[in-house]
Amino acid sequence: MLDISKAVLRGAAICLAITSLGGCSFFGIEFGMAQLSPKECLMRAMYFESNRSSPEGMLAVGTVVMNRVNDQRYPHSICGVVGQRNQFAPGVLTRKMTDSGAVLASQTADQIMRGARHPGVGNAMHFHTAGLRFSYTNMHYVLMAGGNEFYEKY
Repeated sequence: MLDISKAVLRGAAICLAITSLGGCSFFGIEFGMAQLSPKECLMRAMYFESNRSSPEGMLAVGTVVMNRVNDQRYPHSICGVVGQRNQFAPGVLTRKMTDSGAVLASQTADQIMRGARHPGVGNAMHFHTAGLRFSYTNMHYVLMAGGNEFYEKY
């Protein structure tokens, strides 16, 4: 009996430790991103990845998320894309949103969920902090917005 209890506790501890990797279900208890709605996941990506006062930057980040959702190489859900390891800011699904940028993220997420996209992003599925430039021949920069540079890869 004691060994089973230890196994249950060990499994629960492992699930808690990996919630940033996309969630976990253990004996019917959901951990991680499974608790977040698609809108909340989208809001968090935009909030933590863009200048929180830039509607254009948030729209651009949200467009990249949706571009990935619609590409077969990425998960086919917003939370799946945002929860991918090493793709977005550390703690994107767990850190607190503490300023008025959360209101803007909510409003922008509503627009994106209704089909709005940033026209300058086009089909880009990648971005990095503005001011950095890489001269790889497979990168084509398309937009700078909200503190980020958006680019397509060939």
